Amino acid sequence: MMSPGFKRGLAGALFAGACLAGLLSAGAARAEVAAADPIDTAMQQCLARADRSSTAGQVQCTEAANDAWQTAIDAAFQSVLANAPTDKVRRGWQESQRRWLAWRKDEAYLLHAVFATTAGSSYAMSAANLRLQPVRDRALALRKAAAQYQQSAQAKLTGDAPPAAQRARRCADDAACLHADFDLNRYYRTLRAKLPVRSRPALVHAERTWVAFRDATGPLISAQDRFDLIGARIATIKRFSETVGND
Repeated sequence: MMSPGFKRGLAGALFAGACLAGLLSAGAARAEVAAADPIDTAMQQCLARADRSSTAGQVQCTEAANDAWQTAIDAAFQSVLANAPTDKVRRGWQESQRRWLAWRKDEAYLLHAVFATTAGSSYAMSAANLRLQPVRDRALALRKAAAQYQQSAQAKLTGDAPPAAQRARRCADDAACLHADFDLNRYYRTLRAKLPVRSRPALVHAERTWVAFRDATGPLISAQDRFDLIGARIATIKRFSETVGND
């Protein structure tokens, strides 16, 4: 017969496993929803070209998409600032973007440290994809916020009730968020153990700046969006931990 404590532990483990499965599939779900985006379409067409069939050519296609998504970020961010409902929200997004840019700078060092432990040209494409995904995710998140603010502004002009804003509770008050953080920390420890000692500071710096970005962004988005944000980070750290030392 299981003790009450064991039952609670088992339930928590099962819940954490379910959370992780949802987190790891979140990126795929977003990709499916946005599959018709012109940037995605152009990238797929580029990847299918005969003169881009080499690893170098495939990386060129991915980097071109990365540049296009960066341009999309700039446009969406300006729309967010122009349509934010209050100065406080506008300042919040400015801080979120500042933190995102700081994280991306530190993440570049971590990505280099991870792939420096690998051998083989095939990893160049993996690295390109890992550079692309966070940029694409950020563009889509900013587009979503901009569309919501535009919709609210239009509703006010027409005298309609604006859609209710969904904001996340503190992570400490959200069981799904807490379990997601637990899984993230678990993969973080795995990656840290696998990295060469000299490369571990890159991981520490990148994770600190990512946490600062998450904390700056959390109050501006819904609980589901925060869940997806953490899920994307789990997927990346897991991918890094599976890549270190491969040849």
